[in-house]
Amino acid sequence: MEVILKTLVTSFVLAAMALASPAWADKMCINSKDIVSTNSKDGKTLVIKMRDGRTLVNHLQGVCSDLKFNGFVWTLHSGDTQVCENQQSLRVLQSGQVCVLGKFDPPAAKQASK
Repeated sequence: MEVILKTLVTSFVLAAMALASPAWADKMCINSKDIVSTNSKDGKTLVIKMRDGRTLVNHLQGVCSDLKFNGFVWTLHSGDTQVCENQQSLRVLQSGQVCVLGKFDPPAAKQASK
């Protein structure tokens, strides 16, 4: 009985630590419906322009060379519109290459229209 109780307490403590972890709190997600345009000039970063005027830069996990030349679709679960760093993947249309988002740079301030 004592072993079971210790196991339960340990499991509870580990679960609480995981929920309080900064990794969970720091994960940035955006709504795909708020994306105006995307661009990748080097296959390593994805520049995302948002409806509210922000420009976000994501550092892809690995090189996604075909992204420089072709469009892509997000790999989203049915009904889900959230795109999250270090979690979301996309598929390049022509080649089928799969790429995964990395970390976002801090959001740039809104820029005045030229």
